[in-house]
Amino acid sequence: MTLGTTIAAIATAIVPQQGSIGIVRLSGEESVAIARQLFVAPGRQPWDSHRILYGHIRDPQTQQLIDEALLLLMLAPRSFTREDVVEFHCHGGMIPVQQVLQACLSAGARLAQPGEFTLRAFLNGRLDLTQAEGIADLVGARSPQAAQTALAGIQGKLAHPIQQLRQQCLDILAEIEARIDFEEDLPPLDEASITRQLQAAASEVEQLLATADRGELLRTGIKVAIVGRPNVGKSSLLNAWSRSDRAIVTDLPGTTRDVVESSLVVAGIPVQVLDTAGIRETEDRVEKMGVERSRGAAQQADLVLLTVDAASGWTPEDGELYETLRGQPLILVINKVDLASPNRVKYPPDIQTAVMTAAAQNQGIEGLERAIAQTVQQGNLQAANLDLAVNQRQAEALTRANLSLEHAMRSIAEKLPLDFWSIDLRGAVQALGEITGEDVTESVLDRIFSRFCIGK
Repeated sequence: MTLGTTIAAIATAIVPQQGSIGIVRLSGEESVAIARQLFVAPGRQPWDSHRILYGHIRDPQTQQLIDEALLLLMLAPRSFTREDVVEFHCHGGMIPVQQVLQACLSAGARLAQPGEFTLRAFLNGRLDLTQAEGIADLVGARSPQAAQTALAGIQGKLAHPIQQLRQQCLDILAEIEARIDFEEDLPPLDEASITRQLQAAASEVEQLLATADRGELLRTGIKVAIVGRPNVGKSSLLNAWSRSDRAIVTDLPGTTRDVVESSLVVAGIPVQVLDTAGIRETEDRVEKMGVERSRGAAQQADLVLLTVDAASGWTPEDGELYETLRGQPLILVINKVDLASPNRVKYPPDIQTAVMTAAAQNQGIEGLERAIAQTVQQGNLQAANLDLAVNQRQAEALTRANLSLEHAMRSIAEKLPLDFWSIDLRGAVQALGEITGEDVTESVLDRIFSRFCIGK
């Protein structure tokens, strides 16, 4: 990648044949020159930084009018990439923005690679690596809590403690290496003090690592499968929960023939809910396929809602189905409690969580959500209400840093030569530097930024 080149990309999601505003973004040395070729601003509008100009975009070769638009100038270094940045705010839809982008490319820009705008912001010192990853997490956030955690990363709440830890390790390393080179001229090392400092650093690393599960949960969410015999109210439960008519509801058993999905947020956690076909023995070929898909969905789910009918009680079929689900996180949903007492359901005593619902009457949904949140917390999938959460890459680097700190403390305890101490501390410094980007390889950068969208 060459920083000197000027890149262009569509920076907004474009819905085919509709949309109010679409943005085409340029970044690089030739951004303003390209904009002047394409944009005609009537009157005496000044081309000053951080001003918006009104005008028209024309093809520089044919002079054909492309769009009526606004032009936003952000000159270096006061821009996202710390390069000259120009944005064309066009009418939305596929055709106008594609034509404007093509005009930018014809005028000398090249199409940006995924995440290249943010990569340039990182390489130019505008962001550290945790802030860049926070931007990607914010764009892909599936719940308000996930968005808040991503914002914390963008604001440097993760980078700051990592940088402090790295500096502490560097200070200790400098002290050790000074003794290696000038041992006769310096006082002896205070081994007890260095050990305490390393223990404090390791404790901070472990606290950050404890947020990894929560971070993964907020980013990916959980998959919940509603399973049960036919006609126990699974589809009614999905409709009441999602406040929509996603699934067809009738009094006929076997109405649902395929897995129906809905996306919800429970206690800040994204939840993908799967309404499955009623599981029973059947000769109907289509229904049989639906039953097989239901079994597959139940096996892949993070949490199963085993739904039974309060009027029918706990049937042998319910028992057989429960046996196939043993070992999976499970909540028993006793539905249709408006028609019969839930006491008729004599379920196995090893089922720890049961909730009562009357899905057709929109009753019991809040209790179900509380039970799901509690089950997730008991499974240690959600940590305390923290402002930040590390991702998988950061957790892997923190784990290596923690191991290096432990090895350094062991070297001290075993009275090994100072060279052993310094090797372990360098490992910790390098691992911490990979998190913020102070010590990172090009392959790591490629892996991180390839997950971004083209225009970010």
